[in-house]
Amino acid sequence: MAASRRGRASSTVLSSLPLQMLLYLSGTYYALYFLATLLLAVYKSQVFTYPHSYLVLDLTLLFLMGMLEAIRLYFGTKGNLMEAEVPLAASLVLTVGGALLSIYFLLWQTLVLWADSALSAVLLALHGLEAVLQAVAIAAFDS
Repeated sequence: MAASRRGRASSTVLSSLPLQMLLYLSGTYYALYFLATLLLAVYKSQVFTYPHSYLVLDLTLLFLMGMLEAIRLYFGTKGNLMEAEVPLAASLVLTVGGALLSIYFLLWQTLVLWADSALSAVLLALHGLEAVLQAVAIAAFDS
């Protein structure tokens, strides 16, 4: 049973199971994405002429994205399970940031291989689905 913020007992559970499943899937996929992108960066630095400063930039953004994803998934899970708008809204804002970094790795990094495009496109699709479900959950919690 979920208790409302005003102290009344409610038999309605507002947390979103599809959102929770998608957050779990996104966390698992991001771990694989991080490792694959890291290995691709090592591969590109060995096989292609990859300027050192651009390699450092790409790796820095990858690690920044990792921290952002961990915080985003924490707030998203916490907000959904507690039926709280503020952590879920914070997760939604961080989802936009993660989507922008996904677009960077999809289009704007120094060397974009086909594998980079495929990995980033799937991550971007997950971010889009999560943003929609988070907005729906926030609307449900608010009413």
